[in-house]
Amino acid sequence: MFANNAQLAGHVHIGDWAILGGYTGIHQFCRIGAHTMTAAGTVAVQDIPPYVMAAGNTASPFGINVEGLKRRGFSPEAMLALKRAYRTLYKSGLMLEEARAKLIEDAVAHPEVQPLVDFLAVSRRGIIR
Repeated sequence: MFANNAQLAGHVHIGDWAILGGYTGIHQFCRIGAHTMTAAGTVAVQDIPPYVMAAGNTASPFGINVEGLKRRGFSPEAMLALKRAYRTLYKSGLMLEEARAKLIEDAVAHPEVQPLVDFLAVSRRGIIR
């Protein structure tokens, strides 16, 4: 869903059920993961992983899109696993590759984490952090 004046540069990939707030700008070659949400006026110059809410110029992560996941039928257990994955990626102090390795382990027990792992594996511009 694109709100008013959301703008995409060339070769941008937008995942399913992503919501771009008004006046969001996405830099060329960026990838926006499934179930993400951006606030109004967000400027993304790097990839935004699946499930993440982002805001600011330049975009910063602000948690998991819990309301969007509820609307899409994610179970409370799945949302808890995704919140833990978010904390691993953004709050643990781990380097990106270390966090990715931990998420690979977590995806074995929680398959909803796998799209996040897959997204990180192919990110070329880096992710917002």
